[in-house]
Amino acid sequence: MAMGEEAEEHQQTPLLLTSDQIPSKSTILCNPFSIKRTGTAWTAVAHIITGVVGSGVLSLAWSMAQLGWIAGPLAMLFFAAVTLLSTFLLCDSYRSPDPEFGPSRNRSYREAVHIILGEKNALICGFLQQVGLWGIGIAYTVTAAISMREIQKSNCYHKQGHGAACEYGDTLYMLLFGAAEVLLSQIPDFNSIKFLSVVAAVMSFTYSFIGFALGFAEVIGNGYVKGSITGSSTHSVADISQALGNIAFAYPCSLILIKIQDTLRSPPSENKTMKKASMIAMTGTTFFYLCCGGFGYAAFGEDTPGNLLAGFGLFSGRYYWLINIANACIVIHLVGSYQVFSQTFFANIEKSIAEKWPNIQFTHITPTYKLPWFPTFQINLPRLCLRTTYVISTTTIAVIFPYFNQVIGVMGGLNFWPLTIYFPVEMYFKQRKIEAWTIKRIMLRAYTIFCLLVTAFALIGSIEGLMSAKL
Repeated sequence: MAMGEEAEEHQQTPLLLTSDQIPSKSTILCNPFSIKRTGTAWTAVAHIITGVVGSGVLSLAWSMAQLGWIAGPLAMLFFAAVTLLSTFLLCDSYRSPDPEFGPSRNRSYREAVHIILGEKNALICGFLQQVGLWGIGIAYTVTAAISMREIQKSNCYHKQGHGAACEYGDTLYMLLFGAAEVLLSQIPDFNSIKFLSVVAAVMSFTYSFIGFALGFAEVIGNGYVKGSITGSSTHSVADISQALGNIAFAYPCSLILIKIQDTLRSPPSENKTMKKASMIAMTGTTFFYLCCGGFGYAAFGEDTPGNLLAGFGLFSGRYYWLINIANACIVIHLVGSYQVFSQTFFANIEKSIAEKWPNIQFTHITPTYKLPWFPTFQINLPRLCLRTTYVISTTTIAVIFPYFNQVIGVMGGLNFWPLTIYFPVEMYFKQRKIEAWTIKRIMLRAYTIFCLLVTAFALIGSIEGLMSAKL
């Protein structure tokens, strides 16, 4: 037989696989190489800004008032530098074993910890990450409700004067926000919310700029800069710890960083693109944080409110329309930002279910339904139940604890150290094979311990403040 005929016969021979060699549907779904990645540095910047610039920015002026003109800006720069260092370390953990050319992709924070540090660390990390994501959903629900309430209050003061009884509850607005998130939570995955992230990022810069401009205008109107070097004369130790917790909450980037990195196309390598995006996003957000916090404190001094825009609504009635625009931008931004964090939460839960029960048709079967007088539509009932339950839980806790600064302080203090400091540093040690008692390892270990003490101080004081507010 000729060589060509022999080759042709070989090519036509079918490949037979046994049943245990055929990949399951869950394996195919979880295969990271089957996903088309089209993200760029600028879409990553949009995702980061959407996730980072959230409700925390509104509490920074109050935090500055507790810390004063020296410690306030230094605390913001400290947390910004720590977060940026953490993002650089996390960017290198997306691929393994080599951070740039490694064949294995770690598609989530928990997966990276599992591959690099082992199952026990992964379980702890996964629990803390899910609690952190869930807590951010609670904080965003509280903040969105406050902003919607402030719009109604501002209009009331404008029509009836500042002496009017314009006090409104938050519960109705929390329920409205929750209803909107139930619908948006049915978006399939993180890659499907790019447009929502871009819109939310634009909104975040809009209301941050409005807050900065109103603070600047208030300072010009006053004719002098309020505040002091040491901060409020009435602050307590608990107030200082809450202020640190609020600033920590304003930098939650580590929770979603690897999930964002998993949307990037390559080449260039994902870690290089992500480091570039992180630098741009963190520089921009820190600048706005300093402007909003600084000018807010300069405008109100010791009377700086917990929510910056709420203060402008009370003291600057002539700006009511601009304040309403800013609060509307906050609501729109938080609608999108809630999804940025929630989609990460959903992906972690649904992946765990698919791995534990691979034969369950959980998320990849979407049947079509037809109701009388309505067009046909597709819906995944298990996904609908899981995600709706999640939104109901965040809304319920927000209704029970509607305390802005205290909730934000607790969420910041709870997750900042383990997820932003400890795990990134430990993964760096393992990947880079940093030996014990080297200068680099000693310095990073000292850095870890120092950040632990700061975060513990912030967490204890914030919990005390939350309990005091509730009781």
